[in-house]
Amino acid sequence: MNNRKYIRTNRQITSPEVRLIDEDAKQIGVLSISEAFEMARSTGLDLVEIAPMAKPPVVKLIEFSKFKYQKAKKAKTEKKGIKGGDTKELQLSPFIGARDYDTRVKRAKEFLSTGNKVKISIKFQGRQMQHPEFGNQLLDKFKKDIQEVGIIDTPPKMMGKRLMASFRPVKNLKLKNNGKTE
Repeated sequence: MNNRKYIRTNRQITSPEVRLIDEDAKQIGVLSISEAFEMARSTGLDLVEIAPMAKPPVVKLIEFSKFKYQKAKKAKTEKKGIKGGDTKELQLSPFIGARDYDTRVKRAKEFLSTGNKVKISIKFQGRQMQHPEFGNQLLDKFKKDIQEVGIIDTPPKMMGKRLMASFRPVKNLKLKNNGKTE
């Protein structure tokens, strides 16, 4: 199936009545298709179907090339507005060494300060499963250590042998030096 949406213009619009909007997005009213087409021809513009499923369908008086340009520009700005914000995963064990823990905290802060989400995965092995409180304590400590750059997004949850939680960046974080905070 073709994902491109077909836009009907001028004589391709088959509805007997249409709701007409001018170039400045001011509503002219509900007119017959012949009246709307005559108005478009007298102004030298095209009738472009904006909302075909509405009752009656909404058409706009605009040059078709200008309409396509505006639509492409709007799609581009919407695409730009969606932040890449990947999710980075850091794996820890409940009995992680102090230096390794510091490294994971440092990496999490880097990821969060550049706008990425961070997923923490604490993996339990063997008899460690009998003491999930160690994982919860580690996660609480982790949460406290990164609180200036990130807040919890999804609460801690056991999934099999892993304790998972995710963090998202704090909104008012000021980025400095290409994403690095000072």
